[in-house]
Amino acid sequence: MKTFKLISFQIIEGETLQDIPLKDGLIINREDIEKRWLIETFIKEEYVGVFEEAFKNGKELLIQVVITRPENDPAPFRATVVKLKKINESYSVLLEGYINKTRNDYAELLLTYLLDKGISGDQLLEAFKSNMITKPKLPAANKKGK
Repeated sequence: MKTFKLISFQIIEGETLQDIPLKDGLIINREDIEKRWLIETFIKEEYVGVFEEAFKNGKELLIQVVITRPENDPAPFRATVVKLKKINESYSVLLEGYINKTRNDYAELLLTYLLDKGISGDQLLEAFKSNMITKPKLPAANKKGK
């Protein structure tokens, strides 16, 4: 098993992302035959509602996480809530999931996003360079044509 620090966590809902601010979090690649991952987040109570609903209904969540460093590309997962536990003023949310793909085409997602906004020519090149550094949040699991 390999363990990594979670940097950010978003729930994907169609073409939008819901940021879930983390107090702390980690992700474990179980390296088992089923290719399962465990994701544990520590969040404020105000964000637990979406996880409680998914837990009660057995609903699978589409999520994306950034692992280890902020400049890393987001990794998309399908995950279910396994356990919720209140710890003082926070909640521990344990999810089990599967990575949606092994390679994330962030550059292609960003380019598609910029083209959809109508940016072209030199402006496209400058926006692309700038955004490859700042890494705006884009739904990694909703790549068109895939």
